[in-house]
Order: sequence, then C-alpha cells, then structure tokens
Amino acid sequence: MIELIKKLTEAWGPSGYEHHIRALIQAEVANLADEIITDPLGNLICRVGKGGSKVMVSAHMDEIGIMATFTEPHSGFLRFDQIGGLNKHNLRGNRVKFEDGTIGVVGMQGTGEALTDFYVDVDGGDDITRVPQGSPAGFWRELDVRGNRLVNKAMDDRIGCVVAIEAMRRLNKKSPNEVYFVFSVQEEVGLRGAKTAATRVNPDVGIALDVTATGDEAHARKMAVALGKGAAIKIHDPGLVVPPSVINWMVGRAEADNIPYQRELLSGGTTDASAIQVAGWGVPSGCISIPCRYIHTVSETVDLRDVQACVDLLTGLLANPAPFPVEL
Repeated sequence: MIELIKKLTEAWGPSGYEHHIRALIQAEVANLADEIITDPLGNLICRVGKGGSKVMVSAHMDEIGIMATFTEPHSGFLRFDQIGGLNKHNLRGNRVKFEDGTIGVVGMQGTGEALTDFYVDVDGGDDITRVPQGSPAGFWRELDVRGNRLVNKAMDDRIGCVVAIEAMRRLNKKSPNEVYFVFSVQEEVGLRGAKTAATRVNPDVGIALDVTATGDEAHARKMAVALGKGAAIKIHDPGLVVPPSVINWMVGRAEADNIPYQRELLSGGTTDASAIQVAGWGVPSGCISIPCRYIHTVSETVDLRDVQACVDLLTGLLANPAPFPVEL
C-alpha cells in the first residue's frame, strides 16, 4: 500500500487539472470494476456490482495549488492566485511544480498577511519566460515514511483515493450492492465533482472518504480524534449532519468486525458528503475520515494503521447488503 500512497501523493493534479492523477488511478482500477467512465467534468466513476442498494463512494483526486497571474518584467518572479484554500503562514519557502516540470520557490515581501505579498521565483538567471500566465502549479514534496506515520503533500485527498482503491481490490468486483466509486474533481474549489456525479448516480446512500483534523498535536484544538486510533466516523461538520441511520450502519459494522474507530466532530471544513446529501430528492450520507495532522500543508501526516482501518471498514460496509433506502 505504501507504494500506491507514494505514487498518488507525489502525482501532480491541482483542482481543475486532474488529468494526470486520473490516468494513474484509472490504471490501478482498470481490472477492478465492471464499468468505468469519465464524465464531462472529469470525475472517474467506477461501478462494482449490479442491483441491490446504490452506494456512492467519493474520494477527491484534486489538490490545492496556485495559478500564475502575472510575470514581473525581467525578474522571473510570478504573482499568483490560489487554487483552493491556502494557509498563508505556510507558504514562504515552499516549492511548487508546474505541469511542464518547472519548479518554483514561494517568496514573500511585506508582512505576509495578504496573498499579494507572495510571489513564485522561477528565475533561471536569464530572460527566458518559463511559465506563462494562467499556468497552474501544485506543491512539491516526496513521501517520507516514519514508522507508521506517512508524511507528504496531497494526503488530502489522495489517501482517500488509496482507501477506495484498496477496498476495490478486496471486493474483487463482488458486492451485494451496486457500488459507484467516484474519484471526484474540484473538491477543493467547491465540491463540484461530487455534485455532478451524485446527480448522475442518484444513489441510495453516500460515503465520502477524506481526511479530518486531529486533536493530538501540541497545544491542539479540543477534538477527540488522534493518529493511530482507527478510522474516524463522522458525526457532524459545518456542511453535514450525518443521519443516525448512517452513523449506526458504520459504527455497527466497525464493532461487528472489531475495527478500531473514533467518532469525529469537525468544527471547520466539510467533504463531498455535503454535496451528495442534497442531490436529487436527498441522499443520506456520511464520511469515513482518515485522521491527518497539518492539513493543507506540504507535510500532511497520517498513520498507516488508520488507513488500514478505513479500508477494512469500507470493505465491510460494501461486502454486506446496505440497509438503504430507509423508509421514513
């Protein structure tokens, strides 16, 4: 699994430019689904099984990044705008990678309170314009393995994609449900891929796979989620109140299969589940979350044991008949 995590987290794919990461994922799942399509927005949708409850599982492929907006004359310095939510306190000195492989370094002038205080240095000591305006870039790092802890950029949400792929391997195209694994686009800029995919699939129940914050950092927020303690089953976030039927379904499976789990109540941010829940006439939706430190930095940190627990939980849910739709 570590090799897959390395391959996906190091891949390039800011929001709206997911074609490279989509090709990598499609190669991984080519023999694991009964049907695979790419929709007009770029979502990769993989069906496993036919008949039974329709379950949509969504993990987003995109990552945060930047877009070059202006080149300072004769300097090799680029002004940029953000793609997704950037934390300005973590920008200075980071490296970004453009699609053609050009590496830039984020510099800062002034206080760093505004995005306009930052620029990207692609200066080669000459007057060559290496990066045209409108060019997107993702942040650049390589995977670091530290015992059970894995550190890299884009764990949000390539680690969710890994969980989906590993569950597909375990299912081996066998499920009593009709499962749609969606590797969605443009989550970081407004959950756009999940919205269109949910309209297409029209599921009976939705499951998002995404990272969540933890409460185990030094002087951390008060949050009962920690690395190494198991899969995080979402109860609530600002965009989603998980129905009791979905919580009970997930908790019941975790307890039946002796899978370590935590209850997640997140005070900031949301996931594809908040888009799935309002598709059509409404879809009961929840989220299996991978605990992660330092979200939206180049050093997002997860625990391999939690990742495995999420794979086990998702596989267990999909290998048994889903109790949906629920009659109210």
